[in-house]
Amino acid sequence: MKFIDEAHIRVEAGDGGDGCIAFLREKFRPNGGPAGGDGGRGGDIVACADPGLTTLLDVSLRRVFRGERGQDGRGKSRHGRAGTDTVIRMPVGTQVRRPGAPELTVDLVRAGQAAVLAAGGHGGRGNARFATPTHQAPRQAEKGRCGQARDLVLELRLLADAGLVGLPNAGKSSLLTRVSAARPKVADYPFTTLEPALGVVRAGAESSFVLADVPGLIAGASRGSGLGLKFLRHLSRTRLLVHLLDCSMTDQAGSLAAFETVTAELAAHSAGLARKPQLAVLSKCDLREVREQAPALRKALEDRNIEVHTVSAASGDGIEELVAAVARRLAGG
Repeated sequence: MKFIDEAHIRVEAGDGGDGCIAFLREKFRPNGGPAGGDGGRGGDIVACADPGLTTLLDVSLRRVFRGERGQDGRGKSRHGRAGTDTVIRMPVGTQVRRPGAPELTVDLVRAGQAAVLAAGGHGGRGNARFATPTHQAPRQAEKGRCGQARDLVLELRLLADAGLVGLPNAGKSSLLTRVSAARPKVADYPFTTLEPALGVVRAGAESSFVLADVPGLIAGASRGSGLGLKFLRHLSRTRLLVHLLDCSMTDQAGSLAAFETVTAELAAHSAGLARKPQLAVLSKCDLREVREQAPALRKALEDRNIEVHTVSAASGDGIEELVAAVARRLAGG
């Protein structure tokens, strides 16, 4: 299924039904009087967080969602039926806002959470509602009110405990494949990952966390270069960043420059991302050139108060220690 994390939709709640003008005329009730029923309320447009969805694809294809109109009132004081609500299923983590508005209308952060995006119109009152002792045969009724209508912007922000960041081809997808059941595409060329991937990582018998892999960042990602700007927002909900460094293609200075490049892009995109705790991971430690420069690079990063781990997704070296360290940091240790 194609990954869609943004959509523009229009929601139009149902109008209320009209009130009825009617009089009761029965053989054995000569003074029946006014008997026009009320119109039914229009159907709401409701957003519901569905844990089975991972993309906004279905929502983006439909674009316009309309609620059912309330039924008109009828004679014998029979009220019209309320319109059926229209439920829009969205992935957990979807944010809803008005175009151009900074504040959120809805933030779906829990499975099953529901929120009204547009309220249906109230039904009009029938003439039975207007009867008084001095006005016993009213010939007036109300029209149903219009339902709310608005344009909305949907943004999906993945709900993950930790996020993998780094330059393209740093080994993020390989690491996610190693520690979880997720199967992102793995290849030996840059930008293999074209969309975020989530994996559940077990950390002991009773502990687990969700790890996100986002497409690699390059210099200028915060200004739209590469794929970084499109997916950086998915890191906003994470509590810990796992920064992967591929030391097999460069020396210590180049590895530090790569670290600084990614860190600068995170800060340029959001001050909140820059403040998130992170740990550094030197990947591909099964290669000789990585093992040779790992001690000096580890010291340089630790001098910056960065926790450092050395792993190999191919051989499994250091994987258990890394998973335990991530779980400990997430638990506040």
